[in-house]
Amino acid sequence: MPGDPISAALGDRLSAEQIEVRRQAAGLNDPILVQYGRYLGGVVQGDLGTPATDPRNVRQIVFDLVPATFELTMFAMVVAVVIGILVGAIGARYRDGPFDVGGRIFGIVIYAAPVFWLGILAQLLFANRWGLLPSGNRISARIVFEDPTGFYLLDGIITGNWALWSGALKHLLLPGMTLGLVISGVFIRMVRVNMLQTLRADYVEAAQARGVANRRVVFAHAFKNALVPVVTIMGLQFALLLGGAILTETTFSWPGLGQALVEFINRRDYAAVQGIVTFFAIMIVIVSLLIDIINGLLDPRVRY
Repeated sequence: MPGDPISAALGDRLSAEQIEVRRQAAGLNDPILVQYGRYLGGVVQGDLGTPATDPRNVRQIVFDLVPATFELTMFAMVVAVVIGILVGAIGARYRDGPFDVGGRIFGIVIYAAPVFWLGILAQLLFANRWGLLPSGNRISARIVFEDPTGFYLLDGIITGNWALWSGALKHLLLPGMTLGLVISGVFIRMVRVNMLQTLRADYVEAAQARGVANRRVVFAHAFKNALVPVVTIMGLQFALLLGGAILTETTFSWPGLGQALVEFINRRDYAAVQGIVTFFAIMIVIVSLLIDIINGLLDPRVRY
């Protein structure tokens, strides 16, 4: 896009002299390599930049909004993992049966469906037509509460405010279920494929030959080993969860980092967009590292 961050965000509200003063203060007249090195040095120290259209710096914006985004993504991950493991494992156990065929079709269709389209359908059905759940936002304005951590479900438990807890859960159900269902399609397929491969392994056949109960063979022997590649995929899906959270937050007016990112993009505030995307990238790297550690704990043969 043409222009620099200052003129793009504030060009129609400031004079040319004021824009030049802000460009100089932001260091935009320096060579690009100097700007890049300075930015990376700031990131190492926790400085993600300063937006042109918001009085807060990006670190403060992240601190204020990340609880909402993480609450949504963690809830969606739980939904995706539970559905994926149950449908995939049961489908593998009863291969080519009605449940298995239905589970495979569900996984393909739900993964191909755009998350914002599912969100709109959920709003039309559960909020507008049936009135069962709120259509958007994170909490009702009528609820008075304290939020020491910013995670409303946790804050409701800590402060004993069950109106906050139940209200936060009701507002979380639609966006969390929508995002979790989309991601569950990947887990269903991965769990099923790995369970089928594991059930054909020699040690599983040996356990069955010794007369070990079939339920114990499936869940105590095969299931744990089948989860190793699934855990790896879970880490990779975290990036997809953050991307889906951007669309989900916009659809449900969820006040998180995703919605803020869209607003900054619309304002053409490059510094804020760059800082939030950098934060997302750092989170993906951290989660990938944690997944590698968990893989080593699940499978003693894995060494780095």
